[in-house]
Amino acid sequence: MNDYTSALCRWLDGGVSPYHTVQMAAELLRAQGFSERQAADTLTAAAPGDRWFVETGTFLAAFSVGRRPDSFRIAAAHTDWPCLRVKPHPELLGGGCCRLSVEPYGGAILNTWLDRPLSLAGIAMVRGADALHPVRRLVRWEEPVATIPNLAIHLNREVNKGVPTRPNVDLLPLCAVVREQFEREGYLLRQLAGKLAVEPRDLLSFELYVYCAERAQTVGFDGGLLSSPRLDNLTSVHACIDGLCRADGEAINVAVLYDNEEIGSNTRRGADSATLTVLLEKLALALGMDRQGFLNACLNGMLLSCDAAHALHPNHPEFADPAHAPKLGGGVALKRSPRYSSEAETCAVIGALCADREIPVQYYMNRADLPGGSTVGSMASALLAMPAADVGVPLLAMHSARELMGTADQAALCRLCEAFFSC
Repeated sequence: MNDYTSALCRWLDGGVSPYHTVQMAAELLRAQGFSERQAADTLTAAAPGDRWFVETGTFLAAFSVGRRPDSFRIAAAHTDWPCLRVKPHPELLGGGCCRLSVEPYGGAILNTWLDRPLSLAGIAMVRGADALHPVRRLVRWEEPVATIPNLAIHLNREVNKGVPTRPNVDLLPLCAVVREQFEREGYLLRQLAGKLAVEPRDLLSFELYVYCAERAQTVGFDGGLLSSPRLDNLTSVHACIDGLCRADGEAINVAVLYDNEEIGSNTRRGADSATLTVLLEKLALALGMDRQGFLNACLNGMLLSCDAAHALHPNHPEFADPAHAPKLGGGVALKRSPRYSSEAETCAVIGALCADREIPVQYYMNRADLPGGSTVGSMASALLAMPAADVGVPLLAMHSARELMGTADQAALCRLCEAFFSC
């Protein structure tokens, strides 16, 4: 296993919620000499060599000011992934078990969540000094605390012919056996309070994600495959942060981790918001730019939108464009389709960077009658009036509880991000 793959596995095993992913990014940035600031801090002055970041829970933007800070180099990824989220009053009793009421988040392949060890992670908001200032506490059960059992084939004879998975019936995780004196009301809240060593009455709200508790694993006789939850899109999160930390560029380098891409990005922490624009303008003003200078820094900059791509499926090649289907282990995928932000000019830039650094690169385009998913590139580049390109690691089983990639491809994406930030 190469160094890039080993580092990625740490991200995959640790990034069990968007909050935990951002925490991992923040810890790595601090270790690399980045200081932390609040989004509302007043920036009175900035200069080449400054390195700092802002995080707001599931969103993070990190900045490194180069020697000639007159344009932006931005690499973007997203911290969320299709999963199940726990409702505020989730306890349901049935069949001698306590179940959790959940809702699907994003476009998950629902039946892949069945019969797996599952756990919970996210945050709890604890009472603070006053009502306007609750305290955010990170929480994670590392051991499996739930599972969703399939219905036996003897009772569901058509299951192998394709049976719909109903979220309100088939996706209720079992988390406890019900015995005498079981108090259903507030059961999860009491577990959460015990985990955080606080009183249940001091828990004001929570945001908990059901996550697949299986770890990342290499697969294959040669170890050339990596099977893991959350490859989409922690592969890109790792590459953006790694590239920013390694690079020594002349521009203003920015790594931005958005939330809520899987549900359209139209939130305060999503790519379809003004959040990054506000932070960029504050930095530009602190560098002594006027409004026109800031706008020119955007127009002369470039955005690298990093998100997973569809690999050619060996069992279903009919779903791919025969000339534009990346293969596992073949390098980073450069994505071109109307739903992506890549243009001829920006594809030329990426192609040249890859050629100069001997980074393997492949083209991805959708089959003409099968539109693919969207990502953050088109929205962010439109808001910033900035040219952009979409790239990512090719995956199989995208949006499954476990996805599959080639182990060599993470190195290609990380090296591309480093090259992008260094130019």
